[in-house]
Amino acid sequence: MILQDITVKVCALAKTVGEFIQSEAKSFSHNAVEIKSFNQLVSYVDKTAEEKLVAGLQLILPEAGFITEEQTITTAQKEYMWVIDPLDGTTNFVHQLPIYSISIALVHHGVPIIGVVLEPNRDELFYAWENGGAYLNGNKICVKQNNDLSKALMATGFPYYDFELMQRYLNTLQEFLRTTQGMRRMGSAAVDLAYVACGRFDGFFEYGLSPWDVAGGIVLVKEAGGKISTFSGTDDVIFGKEIIASSTQIYGSFYNVINKGFKA
Repeated sequence: MILQDITVKVCALAKTVGEFIQSEAKSFSHNAVEIKSFNQLVSYVDKTAEEKLVAGLQLILPEAGFITEEQTITTAQKEYMWVIDPLDGTTNFVHQLPIYSISIALVHHGVPIIGVVLEPNRDELFYAWENGGAYLNGNKICVKQNNDLSKALMATGFPYYDFELMQRYLNTLQEFLRTTQGMRRMGSAAVDLAYVACGRFDGFFEYGLSPWDVAGGIVLVKEAGGKISTFSGTDDVIFGKEIIASSTQIYGSFYNVINKGFKA
């Protein structure tokens, strides 16, 4: 299996589906919004985009299974699995905020080996494959080279349905507000991870996540020279529902704040 060749095909598919999403954004109506659960929105755009991605990915790698956000397809666990978020940042899309993305990952025995994230509003295509490096629109990218938390710009995702750890999250956020150059909340974990990979953010953390939120971005950050873990420092990030992502230089101090803040 030549991962670079597969990645090229996935990138082309993502661009095509991105064009569909952008065409729908021009005339999208709030009347098309459905509520999956508390603060979890979906529309025909998410579902149709996912169907298009699934159809294209089946042609690229017929033997692979799927883990998808909108569950337009259900497959048994297989050696290779595509993990898809057809529209990461649906709430932004619905409210016409131009920060949302397509996230696609190929996972082999639970390890992400290809990651593609498209931010269609900026026409920015991030992609990476195992041992091949990470790229943005054809140019190689790397995480920011900074080991000073006081000079860091960090990103996070606000809790929006799981509020059990809210106070610990707020304590952690308060510490970062005091010790960094600022915190940002974009509304798309895939975008946050892509921005860590290309050095726009020094680090990103969030809890309450799903596999499709992070799988593609994990490959980007790792191949850009960064480090990924859960809040407790383990590697089970895809299914761990929480993530720390940063450069290796700042990871230690970043991790210490989060680990301390989220301890019982």
